[in-house]
Amino acid sequence: MADASKTGTSEMLAATFNFAVEVDGIEIAFFREASGLSMEVEVIEHQVVNKSGQQITQKLAGHRQMGEITLKKSMDGGTLWTDWLKEVQSGKWQTYRRNGSIKMYDTSGQTVIAQWNFKNGWPKSWSASDLDASADDVSVEEVVITHEGLERAKS
Repeated sequence: MADASKTGTSEMLAATFNFAVEVDGIEIAFFREASGLSMEVEVIEHQVVNKSGQQITQKLAGHRQMGEITLKKSMDGGTLWTDWLKEVQSGKWQTYRRNGSIKMYDTSGQTVIAQWNFKNGWPKSWSASDLDASADDVSVEEVVITHEGLERAKS
C-alpha cells in the first residue's frame, strides 16, 4: 500500500490560513499572507552529436533558484522587522543573516503539518499600507526576505 503522506491522500489536509514565521528558533508571529515559497532548477541546454551522428539537445541541471519570501501581517506596535532591516542597512553583516522557518499548522493550530526552512535570510525591504483617514482598512506591513537556501522540512 502506498504511503499516504507521499500520495496526497492524507486526512491531514493543509489549510492556507494557519501559519507562523520563526527566526533563529523564536516564533515571531502568525501572518496573514506568505508568498515566494518556491524552488526551481535552471535548465542548461547543450547541443551535442550522438553516436548516430544526429544533433540533439541535451538538458542539464544548472543553478538552483529560490523565490524571495514575502510576508504580510496586520500592523502592530512591534519593530522587529524594521530593527532587523536597520542592521542590514548599517552593514552589520556578521549578525544580520539569520535562519528561519515558515510553519503551517493544522486547523486546530496545534500540529505543524508542513515547514519550509530558509538559511542566511535577511529583510531586503519593508513597507506599510498607505494611510488614509477616510478608509476603515486594517494597516498591513509587508517584509521581503531574501535568503541563500529554502528547503521543505520532513514532517
